[in-house]
Amino acid sequence: MFDWINRIQSSASATQEILEYFEQMLEDDRHIFDLAANALVAGTDTDAIKEEIWATDKRVNRNERRIRRRLVTHGATHGRGAFASDLVMMSLVKDAERIGDQCKNIFDLAAMGRELPPGVKDELSELKDSTSRFLVRARNIYRSENEADARAFLAESEAAAKRCDRRSIEMVMSEDGHAGNAAAALAYRYFKRVIAHTTNVITSVVMPLDRLDYFDEDAETR
Repeated sequence: MFDWINRIQSSASATQEILEYFEQMLEDDRHIFDLAANALVAGTDTDAIKEEIWATDKRVNRNERRIRRRLVTHGATHGRGAFASDLVMMSLVKDAERIGDQCKNIFDLAAMGRELPPGVKDELSELKDSTSRFLVRARNIYRSENEADARAFLAESEAAAKRCDRRSIEMVMSEDGHAGNAAAALAYRYFKRVIAHTTNVITSVVMPLDRLDYFDEDAETR
């Protein structure tokens, strides 16, 4: 399950910082996702939130660098015994950092001001709420180390990601001529990437090291 976290925690008290920084990354990801997605589906003024989104994303990136520095020190101190746990954490913080990048993509899409096709805005609003809950649940599962919750999460998030894929393709292939089809296709794609990177964090609960990011692969390549 979360044996790698136990190894980090038991190796040195200073590495508790690593876990705290990572939790902050996940919380900041949820915050900027909510801001950006609300701008897209609810019309929040993008000028009013741009500075906060960029400042929060910079904090995500800063914490990623902090974790990497501490993992280098941790690996140098504890040698080969720390390799697996440090490698897992390196992978997870990269996913957390990429969530922030996708949120900025959503924000940029909202800032373009393109009107979405009929029905899409309502569907994306529902997807926004469920994705925000995924981000909160991911942080809670990370804290609780509950394998049953993790498996339920993975099943739900994978279904949501597939839904995004299907809807993105439908928007691209649509022949109704709506000017917002391209924006809708991108929105579904960006939401899917946020879900996928969040899902990758939870794979660490139930997957061995060599299968981390399993849920980030396209179904045809599995």
